[in-house]
Amino acid sequence: MDAILNSGIAWIVALHSLGEWLVAPMKFFSFLGTEEFFMLILPALYWCVDAGIGLRVGIILLTSSGLNDALKMAFHGPRPYWFSTQVKAYAAETSFGVPSGHAQTAAGVWGMLAASLRKWWAWIIAALIILLIGISRVYLGVHFPHDVILGWLIGGLLLWLILRLWDPVTAWLKKRTLGQQILLAFAASMLLLLLSLPGFLWLQTSGWQVPTDWSENAAAAFPDPEDWPSPVTLDGALTSAGTLFGLAAGVAWLARQGGFSAAGPGWKRVVRYLLGLVGVLILWYGLGKILPRGAAILPYLLRYLRYALVGAWVAAGAPALFTRLKLVEKGP
Repeated sequence: MDAILNSGIAWIVALHSLGEWLVAPMKFFSFLGTEEFFMLILPALYWCVDAGIGLRVGIILLTSSGLNDALKMAFHGPRPYWFSTQVKAYAAETSFGVPSGHAQTAAGVWGMLAASLRKWWAWIIAALIILLIGISRVYLGVHFPHDVILGWLIGGLLLWLILRLWDPVTAWLKKRTLGQQILLAFAASMLLLLLSLPGFLWLQTSGWQVPTDWSENAAAAFPDPEDWPSPVTLDGALTSAGTLFGLAAGVAWLARQGGFSAAGPGWKRVVRYLLGLVGVLILWYGLGKILPRGAAILPYLLRYLRYALVGAWVAAGAPALFTRLKLVEKGP
């Protein structure tokens, strides 16, 4: 394994030799694969462009994120700058490195957007963005090349699977009652969470600790303790699982109210987005500031609840408000 890691270090050092002028563009492309970016773009798709596309993007985003957290825990591999002082880190990360979450999510989300648009040029743009996001993670010193390649493969496989199953699963779900749909949404979120539990519990009970050299190298790169490795956590898994439950349950409820259409004049779409985003920020950022955090049962439960509320607001709460304010028409 060390041979693979050392080979990766050589590739990163070679990329760094191209110069620091690449830092800004690489950070930009890296941002296109972050949770923060998708928390901004997902509501825009769902509320203002096409609710169906927004839902498909949301499902693959959350499924990919939950699966990535589970795989990171299972592989528990280092970040390049944790492993070697030869790497200059341009970004700090506290989670395990393999597979790359940015690369995996980019392959799924941008691939889903291209598949939804059904245009050849959309696939070219998506492929270019996916490629640049992956390269950016290597350049910034936070991923080995094999982290990125594995992330691309998993994201592409997940994209293929969801596209293949979407229509039959949707048709089956429409035959279920609202209560059954909500229960199934909760079960799916629990399954996503359970994927991370074996690795998490093993790391917690086996006595595994972050190697000293990983911590020392990370501390040398970033003096703030909040930037040091703290990878054994369920925070990411709870985020994905909670949001998935809220999103799926909200969609099921809204369908019973007559549905939702993102059509309308441009000014209404802009007002929808700005008004809905206020709700997202209150639930996501505001509650995140006041609710307790930490690796304990209560903070974990509250994290799941907070993100379930975010998902429900995006899927149903905001559209219901838009309809009441006559900012959108009900779907057919």
